Amino acid sequence: MKTGTPADPGNSRGREPSVRARVPRPSAYAPFGKDVVTSSPENAQAPDSPATGWRRSPGPRRCDITVTDGAAVRRAVKAAALGNAMEWFDFGIYAYLAGTLGRVFFPSGSDTARLLSSFAAFAVAFLVRPMGGMVFGPMGDRIGRKKVLALTMILMATGTCAIGLVPGYAAIGFWSPVLLVVFRLLQGFSTGGEYGGAATFIAEYAPDKRRGYFGSFLELGTLAGYAAAALLVTGLTAWLGESGMDAWGWRVPFLAAAPLGMIGIYLRLRLDDTPAYLRLENTTGRTAKEAKAQDTAESTTRGALGTVLRAHWRPLVLCVVLVGAYNITDYMLLSYMPAYLSDELGYNVTHGLLILVATMVLLMLVVNQAGRLSDRFGRKPLLTAGMLGFLVLPAPAFVLVRRGGLLAVSGGMLMLGMSLVCLLGTMSAALPAMFPTRVRYGALSVGYNVSASLFGGTTPLVITALIGATGSGMMPAYYTMAAAGAGVVAVSLMKETARLPLEGSPPSVQTEEEAAALARARAPARDR
Repeated sequence: MKTGTPADPGNSRGREPSVRARVPRPSAYAPFGKDVVTSSPENAQAPDSPATGWRRSPGPRRCDITVTDGAAVRRAVKAAALGNAMEWFDFGIYAYLAGTLGRVFFPSGSDTARLLSSFAAFAVAFLVRPMGGMVFGPMGDRIGRKKVLALTMILMATGTCAIGLVPGYAAIGFWSPVLLVVFRLLQGFSTGGEYGGAATFIAEYAPDKRRGYFGSFLELGTLAGYAAAALLVTGLTAWLGESGMDAWGWRVPFLAAAPLGMIGIYLRLRLDDTPAYLRLENTTGRTAKEAKAQDTAESTTRGALGTVLRAHWRPLVLCVVLVGAYNITDYMLLSYMPAYLSDELGYNVTHGLLILVATMVLLMLVVNQAGRLSDRFGRKPLLTAGMLGFLVLPAPAFVLVRRGGLLAVSGGMLMLGMSLVCLLGTMSAALPAMFPTRVRYGALSVGYNVSASLFGGTTPLVITALIGATGSGMMPAYYTMAAAGAGVVAVSLMKETARLPLEGSPPSVQTEEEAAALARARAPARDR
C-alpha cells in the first residue's frame, strides 16, 4: 500500500486521488502499526502502544511497512520548504533593518543604546514562541496540519505587513515602539507553530533512508528566505541611502509581506495532511461525538504539555540544549553579523549584507549534500562536526573579520558557514526523531521554541550587551564557542536515528521491492 501526499479529493486535473479515495477504511491503520483486523475500537490501538509498536514484534509483516509515493513526497516537501522560506523572509527583514529601526523607533540615546532597543524588540517576539507552539501543536492534531500551517502564515504576514504601517516615533511618540512590539509578538506567536509542524510534516512523509535529504529542504527554505530578505534590504539601501531608508524605505520590505504571504498561504492550502492525520479522519468504530470528545481531551494544551513533561522529559531537555547551541550559532551568523560589521567595525552596510548573501547562497548549494551525508554516515557525525567547528573556529574567524577587507571578512564568514551547514543539513531530520509519533508535533514545538526563546532570539541582544560591557569585539566568538561546547555534550548523548524508522512508526521505504525485501529479512526464521 502506498502512502504519500495525496491530492485533493474530487480533483479533475489528473492529479493523484486522495488516500481516502484509494484506501479502504478498515486498513487505514495499516501504515502506522499492526494490520487492523477489525474496525472496532478495541482493535484500533494506538500505534505507539506496546501492543502495536512494530519494533517490539519479531519482525514487520509486509502490511506493516509504508511505501511512500515519491512524487507526492516531493510535492509536500517543496510546498513546506517554500512556505518556510516565506515565513523566514518576514522574520529576517527585521534583523537586517535593526539599525534603521533603532533610529526610527528609538531615536534617543547612543548608537549602542538604539541598537540594543531594536534587538530587544527583536527578542521579545521569541518570548511568545513557546506559547505559539503549545497552541498550534494541539490545534494541528485537532483540525489538521495544513490548516495550521496556513494559519501561521496568515498571522506572520499580517504582523509583518502591520509593522510597515506603524508611524515612526517622530509622529506618534511613545505609541510607536509599543505598536512595534505588539506586532512583533504576533510574528513570534505565529512562528511558534512553524518549525515543529513543518519538520514533523516532512519527517513523517520521508522514507527512512532519505529523511536527512528531504529534511534539509526545510533549512534550504530558511536560507532562501533570509537571503531574499537580505537582498531586498541591500538593494533598497544602495538605492535610497541611509536618509531614504530612515524616511520611508524601511517600510517596503515589511509591506512586501502581503503578496508574499498570499503565495505562501496558497502553497500551504494545497498541501495534503499527513497520513497520520488522515488516519484520524478515517478512523471507524467511533461516533462523531466520541471522536470529538477524545480529540479535545488529548489536544488540550495542559494535557499535551503534561504528557511531554512526564514521559519524555529526557529527550525534551536534550532537545532544548541541542537547539540552544544550534540557534546561537545560527542567529549569530545569519541575523547578528550584518549589525556587527556595520555598528562595531564601521563596515559599509551594503557591503556587509552582500557578503552575508554570498555566504548564504553558498550554504544553499551544499545544505542538501549535508543532508545526504547524514543519511549515509549518520546524524551524530555531522552534528558533531558542526559543533566542533563552532568550538574551535570562531576565534580565528573573528580575527579575520576584524582585520577588514573583502577577502578577510569573506574567509571568516565562510569558516563559520561551513560549520553551520553541518547543523542545517541534519537538524530537521534529527530533532523529530527524538520523540515518538504520538507526541512528536507537540514535544518538538515546545522544546524547539522554549530553546529558541531563551537562546536564539536573545543572541543579538546578549552579544551587543557583552560587547558594551567588556569593550571586546571578540565576544561573539566566545559566546558561540561556549554554546558549541554545550552542543558537543548534547550530541554525544543523542541516539543515532539515521536510516531507522521514526519511533512509534513502522518502516517507511521507497519501493514495493524494498518493502518485500525488508519484510523477508526481518521475518522470523520459521516464517521464511
